[in-house]
Amino acid sequence: MSDLEALKKEAALRAVALVQSGMRVGLGTGSTAKYAIEELGRKLASGELSGIVGVATSEASDSLARQVGVPVEPFDPRPLDLAIDGADEIDPDLNLIKGLGGALLREKLTEVQARRFVVIADHTKLVTRLGEKAPLPVEITRFGFLSTIERLRAQGLGGRLRQPGAQPYVTDNGNYIFDAQLPEHFEAAELERQLKGTLGVVETGFFLGMAERAFVAAPDGVREVVPR
Repeated sequence: MSDLEALKKEAALRAVALVQSGMRVGLGTGSTAKYAIEELGRKLASGELSGIVGVATSEASDSLARQVGVPVEPFDPRPLDLAIDGADEIDPDLNLIKGLGGALLREKLTEVQARRFVVIADHTKLVTRLGEKAPLPVEITRFGFLSTIERLRAQGLGGRLRQPGAQPYVTDNGNYIFDAQLPEHFEAAELERQLKGTLGVVETGFFLGMAERAFVAAPDGVREVVPR
């Protein structure tokens, strides 16, 4: 395991320590969240936890949870006790950019319904402002996607359609993703409203004011971060 992977796992273990028996837990998606799912499976197998039910934010997380013995239920209107997920960027107020793993819509639907949403990450995800390192994933409908991209570009957003191979990337919801390059100066809440009001846009990777805390692992240890 690389040093960075070890740090991700440390952060995940700190978050899973918040889980208590009988909880409904939102299971995030991505390279850091997988360690949380695996740790939940280990604790259930050892008897440290019981009665846990997971609600997965992607097909991949659903499959992993079942593989390691975490019972999974479909997403429904009931609240979740806790959601644990990674992030692509974390600013000092714990606003996030998420979605490089392609699961932003299901992640947001799940995590907004959690009583507590905890982020796990390594120190490379910390930024002074959103958009500093990562693009902003914007999930868009496949129908008319070129017109939607034109509307986004007309708002001053650079970027490109996510296309890892010969065909565009398709989300679990059957949509495409436009990875937007954010301007140097913007107000995140206002841009979020603007994008959500754009015809053809389904959801954005802005997760603003949702996280209660983050466990951020660095070479000198895991730091607990709360909004300033």
